Amino acid sequence: MTLAMLGEAWRAMGSNRLRTFLTMLGMVIGVGAVVLMMSIGQGAQYGIKQTIASMGSNLFILLSGSTTAGGVRSGSAGGYTLNVDDAAAIAELPGIQAVAPIQAGRAQIVYGPNNWNTSVIGTTPDYLIARSWQVESGSVFTDSDVRSATRVALIGNTAAQNLFGNADPIGKTFRIQQSPFVVIGTLALKGQGMDGRDQDDTIIIPLTTAQRQVYGSQFPGSVRMVMVQTTTQENMPAVEKSMTELLRQRHRIREGMDNDFYLRNLTAAADSAAESTRIMSLLLGAIASVSLLVGGIGIMNIMLVSVTERTREIGIRMAIGARERDILMQFLLEAIIISVVGCFIGLLLGIGGALLTNSLTGTMVIISGGSVVVAFSVAAAVGIFFGFYPARKAAQMDPIEALRYQ
Repeated sequence: MTLAMLGEAWRAMGSNRLRTFLTMLGMVIGVGAVVLMMSIGQGAQYGIKQTIASMGSNLFILLSGSTTAGGVRSGSAGGYTLNVDDAAAIAELPGIQAVAPIQAGRAQIVYGPNNWNTSVIGTTPDYLIARSWQVESGSVFTDSDVRSATRVALIGNTAAQNLFGNADPIGKTFRIQQSPFVVIGTLALKGQGMDGRDQDDTIIIPLTTAQRQVYGSQFPGSVRMVMVQTTTQENMPAVEKSMTELLRQRHRIREGMDNDFYLRNLTAAADSAAESTRIMSLLLGAIASVSLLVGGIGIMNIMLVSVTERTREIGIRMAIGARERDILMQFLLEAIIISVVGCFIGLLLGIGGALLTNSLTGTMVIISGGSVVVAFSVAAAVGIFFGFYPARKAAQMDPIEALRYQ
């Protein structure tokens, strides 16, 4: 019985192909737009998550405070209010995973006829732990290297390519300004950071080596920055409070006075960026879903026209024994066919559009099975919902009035 009704519904739609196609077009565009927008949105979310993961997790950045000279304030990290002893004291607090004092800047590096200006970071081995940064080949410098100010370096991919080309940099000696350094390890790829900078365009050396031989320091042991990683994200508020109290005590800051340091929660900033991207992804999907609503209204409109045109046919069917539910099913099947076929074509167009966008613009797109199933299911449900009213109207017709209709 159902197969016969399907065949009848297919023939009814085939008798007016152009109108059926135009009715279906709303669903095609709606589903295609939803799949395309959700793919772009999920690709953006994935990109943000990868960037956040490259920074490391559960991170605080502790910056030196500002200085004032002649009424001119230097801004954050303008003075030397933090030192290595502060970092050591913070490492003793509960909930701390890694603490890395940092002295960073940019310097010219030279190897043979090649030279390159890159970021040079003086720090301790804990920096790689806090940043979740692996060494691709070679080895990591140790606390012993920091104590003895050894001239060794870890090099990022971008800096290595510009200095050594395709040659293996391990064991090679290069100069930072006038000081020779030996490459003992190459860093794994990190990619672009949240601030847009290339994280692989960097060299990492022992902190004491940077202080004594690269940047110099008016205040021995002082640093501009300390990176702190907690054991879990949940204990970050407690650690933040503990660090603030500890530093105020160590720096003899009386109650009511401003801190001489700045504490930044990088994880909170990263989570905020991820949440913004997620909301934008949902917004894109919601905007595209409006097309589905328009497509559903189009199905209802055309089905109502079809019911009016086929009033006498409905009356004849009822007169020869068709039941109310048979008429309802007949017209509902037509709406279902239009919806499902339109959804399927829309899926193909949406997936093709996403792949084309990726190919032409390089924009990351992710076509997940979940988004495809949701788009298909919602579109089919919309078509059936809007097709039910015309089908019910046809089923509730008075057979005598229907036969009289001209």
